[in-house]
Amino acid sequence: MTAAPLAQLTMPLSLFRTWPNASALLALTVLIALAALPILAAHLLDTRIVSDEAVWLKPLKFHAALAIYLLTLAYFARWLPDTWVTSRGWSIYLGVVMTCIVLELIWIDGAAALGVRSHFNITSPLWNAIYGAMGIAAVTLTSAALVMGIGIWRNAATGLPAALQLSIALGLILTFVLTVPVAGTMANALSHHVGTPITGATLPIMGWSREVGDLRAPHFLATHALHAVPLAGLAALALPASWQTPAVWAAAAGFAALTLWAFLRAMSGLPPL
Repeated sequence: MTAAPLAQLTMPLSLFRTWPNASALLALTVLIALAALPILAAHLLDTRIVSDEAVWLKPLKFHAALAIYLLTLAYFARWLPDTWVTSRGWSIYLGVVMTCIVLELIWIDGAAALGVRSHFNITSPLWNAIYGAMGIAAVTLTSAALVMGIGIWRNAATGLPAALQLSIALGLILTFVLTVPVAGTMANALSHHVGTPITGATLPIMGWSREVGDLRAPHFLATHALHAVPLAGLAALALPASWQTPAVWAAAAGFAALTLWAFLRAMSGLPPL
């Protein structure tokens, strides 16, 4: 890797200053992280249980997940075309995406405060309508990965090695392509599980079922394509130049296949491991 691309990858504070929209994404990341602090306090004090887990655990997970997602987008925004900085259309779209993220968190946090489920909650016409609207918001916020991936792929002035640029673009695009069908399946099924758990045995930390199919496993993989594939692209730079791009394509295809395998396994009613 040349010195310039290496510096681009290892100086995140510098890159946030050089791309205005990245600063907006970073600012929202900080707000989401700060908003998680009172939720953490509530988690420690509130003993209510909803859907077999502590009532504030889901909000904490979503604050963490969306903060990581936004931080990743802010980092990769450095390599979008310069013309996007002054594009009114992009600014409006980015504002819509950020609004959808805020609405998702208000919905999840609000449901926890009321002691009811956020996801799969169709217990009344109101909650049914909110659930549908939040599904649209979730697709919209995930589409930012697709849009940015295409923008980075088409940008001829990133200064990055071709294989690394391709890996970033593919990782972002796959995040949308893989996440939407898996999340949509969960939303329509109104359950994470395919099958009925008997003992409630779960995997440590992740909480995935060890008895039945659990769609959260492929969903986790899908949402982290934007991390896994670029890391593979970074590793590919150690290979001979002629091997780097094929290695990135192979890594992207392999990750997509792994996610699809996990999805089909869950749909067959088989636990992740």
